[in-house]
Amino acid sequence: MVTRCPLIIGNWKMHCTRAETEHLLSAVLAQLSLPPEREVAVAPPFTALETAARLLAGSAIRLAAQNLHWEPQGAFTGEISGPMLKELGCTYVIIGHSERRQYCGETDAQIARKVRAAQRAGLVPVICVGETLEEREQGATLAVIRRQVRGALQDQAPLAIASLVIAYEPVWAIGTGRTATPSQAQAVHEAIRNLLAELSNSETANTTRILYGGSVKPDNIDSLMAEADIDGALVGGASLQADSFVRIATFR
Repeated sequence: MVTRCPLIIGNWKMHCTRAETEHLLSAVLAQLSLPPEREVAVAPPFTALETAARLLAGSAIRLAAQNLHWEPQGAFTGEISGPMLKELGCTYVIIGHSERRQYCGETDAQIARKVRAAQRAGLVPVICVGETLEEREQGATLAVIRRQVRGALQDQAPLAIASLVIAYEPVWAIGTGRTATPSQAQAVHEAIRNLLAELSNSETANTTRILYGGSVKPDNIDSLMAEADIDGALVGGASLQADSFVRIATFR
């Protein structure tokens, strides 16, 4: 049986100034005793990455970014590149979050370019996929997920797929307080893993981590993590409170 190292990522979205970052991370570091063979990361806004990197130096918590541009440099006002994020100390970068798909019009083709840019910069892409409530009610969940995963992994070799992370975030569960049941999440995670086997091979599929995101809280993390194909969580609002994030990171 393949053992995949659980990964918990706190996505702070557009929250936390540098002073607030210092306060939150200091509290997390004071409370968190990370179990063995478990990985934790936080994704502050760009303005707080340097502050977070300083505070996390020497700790077990890794740094993630919330987005990047597909070019390493150039005339792209307001954007940030993979090499810039790498220089700041980032390990992970979130790509294709539903909020960016919805509000910024990001397409599957653009997301694929960003995935490749992250890999060139030595960053681990965390590729977000998920269906809307309307798509779920129409029975289109798996068709949407397959399209998004295939789109993001265009021209990816099996070895490259094994080094990235997929995050299933049903759009209807993000920030709504609604959460997919463990069995609903597991069904989609299993389908993603089967698709990864189609796109690469069974060994790659079995070693690729697939996270769940969407109103993850201390009171549902244990049941979610008990499912066979759920390898961690992409945590939104609950990552902005030290005690709740620590409880999620130390799920039982």
